[in-house]
Amino acid sequence: MEVLGMIMAGGRGERLYPLTRDRAKPAVPFGGKYRIIDFVLSNFINSGIYSIYVLTQFKAQSLVEHLQEGWQFPSLLKDHFVTPVPAQMRTGADWYLGTADAVYQNLHLIKRANPEFVAVFGADHIYKMNIRQMVEDHRLKEARVTVAALPVKIEEASEFGVIEVDSDWRILGFEEKPKEPKSIPGDPDQALVSMGNYLLETDLLVKTLEDDASNRESKHDFGRDILPLLVKEAKKVYAYDFRRNRIPTPLKGEELSYWRDIGTIEAYYEANMDVRAVDPALNLYNPSWLLRTVSYGDPPAKFVFDDEGRRGLALDSVVAEGTIISGSLIRGSVIGRNVRIHSYCLIENSIIMNRVEIGRGCRIRRAIIDKNVYIPPKTEIGYSTEKDRERYFVAEAGITIIPREEPKSPWSAIPNP
Repeated sequence: MEVLGMIMAGGRGERLYPLTRDRAKPAVPFGGKYRIIDFVLSNFINSGIYSIYVLTQFKAQSLVEHLQEGWQFPSLLKDHFVTPVPAQMRTGADWYLGTADAVYQNLHLIKRANPEFVAVFGADHIYKMNIRQMVEDHRLKEARVTVAALPVKIEEASEFGVIEVDSDWRILGFEEKPKEPKSIPGDPDQALVSMGNYLLETDLLVKTLEDDASNRESKHDFGRDILPLLVKEAKKVYAYDFRRNRIPTPLKGEELSYWRDIGTIEAYYEANMDVRAVDPALNLYNPSWLLRTVSYGDPPAKFVFDDEGRRGLALDSVVAEGTIISGSLIRGSVIGRNVRIHSYCLIENSIIMNRVEIGRGCRIRRAIIDKNVYIPPKTEIGYSTEKDRERYFVAEAGITIIPREEPKSPWSAIPNP
């Protein structure tokens, strides 16, 4: 086996609360019909890497069900699998103590597969990446470790792990969220930040993790502990410039190096808004790089006239399967599966997740409504921050969030994992 994928999918996603109140961050819905984890899994599959372990931990039930429903290969293909791996305490009484410890506790899986390289990737980001090009770059440079990296404005770099490189992009140093980030050689306005995606020689990874496990001062984290140690000792540690990565056929308007760290409600909201345009920066319709997910066999979306002859319309919006919009106007929004929007509603710049029912005469703007929520008729959301704070969650940027509920109405009681 050339490459084994180890996907870190145990994140709490605390800054995405309340969307992560009942689920792990990688299981949060995105773009109408997907989950966040679908992006990294699609990147692996589209890159021809079919052996993948998904390391789970916090509130993983929704995530595990999603993987079982949509990411299983035929059993006859031995090296083709997407397997969720919960924390099993194989090395002691602790849950995963950090990203490095999560891989360490599953070294038996790596040793059994015996790959040439291990790709340790996060499951928390929205992006398209041909991982094969990173593997080729790794081979060309005869690297022992390669870290996917992306330049950002230097004033924004303190939110990330910042990489110091020489002119050949060999990594000289790494610092997690520094107060004074170091710039890229020849480009004082930008710093190079880690995307949290690593490609490592298997023998080096195994030895490093075994040594780290016995270090009581370590936080057992790839960014804080493993990467700085490898830079110091392994020497051939390089950054891979994600700006050079290309999917086969980018479409008009598609951002070539699209990557978003959706760690906050605001970032999550903006990334969803990026899919709405005619020629979107994040194009879900590109057949050369399919975004895969569970297929439920829902009927097509439907737009119908109400009893006064008003037609349901959705402009500059994404509407998923099974949804019925009756005599209402949807503008600049992302609408999930099996949503029912009754007549005389105006919904603008909002994210409506699966099996939401919105009663007649509602006005909603800049809102995120999670699954199974019932909105009573003539409700207004997003028009008064003070009133919204009394009933819902309101993010710093003024986005109103209504958390997931248990099914209440007959419409939202449609069975779905």
